[in-house]
Amino acid sequence: MTYKIVFFDIDGTLVDEEKRIPEDTKEAIRRLQQTDTIVAIATGRATWQLKEIVQQLEIDSFVCFNGACAIYQGETIFEKYIDAPLLTLLEKRAQEKKHPLVYMNHDEYWTNMDRHPYVEEAFANLRTGSPAFLPEYSKEALVHQVMLHCPVEEEEEYHQLHEELCFVRWHPYSMDILLRGVTKAKGIEMMLQHLGISPEEAIAFGDALNDREMLTYVGMGIAMGNALDEVKSMANMVTRPVDAGGIKYALEQLHLI
Repeated sequence: MTYKIVFFDIDGTLVDEEKRIPEDTKEAIRRLQQTDTIVAIATGRATWQLKEIVQQLEIDSFVCFNGACAIYQGETIFEKYIDAPLLTLLEKRAQEKKHPLVYMNHDEYWTNMDRHPYVEEAFANLRTGSPAFLPEYSKEALVHQVMLHCPVEEEEEYHQLHEELCFVRWHPYSMDILLRGVTKAKGIEMMLQHLGISPEEAIAFGDALNDREMLTYVGMGIAMGNALDEVKSMANMVTRPVDAGGIKYALEQLHLI
């Protein structure tokens, strides 16, 4: 099989626990970019959270917000927003439980509770800075994605909140909230259609729960060695961990570099 495009998750895939891109990963990406293969990112992060990474790797095509937006060479080719009635429903339940929400779009991110410890800890993990406190802003702004901050043992009732919403945990105190059917696989599908590339001609690297759909959608789904066991079980290949040359090793095994 000739692969025409490779999608890379960021956290736990392109970057290690210290949020640094290993030098062997940088080298592997540069070598891949010297071929005819398209290099793209597929992440749960917002567009503004990609700036430093895309500059380091010189990548201009990405699926972000867990698939709610797809951008190819600077052109937005697909995006979905969460409707206001769904946001209102979610806000009501979260307020009852005293759980903070963080809202995200292309330009900014903000929270409805000031300096809540769950939010502070989750964003310290991302190392992107804490969101601004703007409790009423969600009533007027467009929202691609919401983060619900609550412990694992308090999340169950949210899953029954509305059939159009789905919840994917990424941190002990945080879950991503998306429209049902919006996944990284959906964003990748939209980009592949735009490019005239089949799923079988695509590769995706990932490590976490929000990578499951894309790893099974593309022709070659690759789980990092540090991936969750559930994610590894859904992949075509399991490579080495991010900090042990995982990206370089897999690309070499597939004769892409």
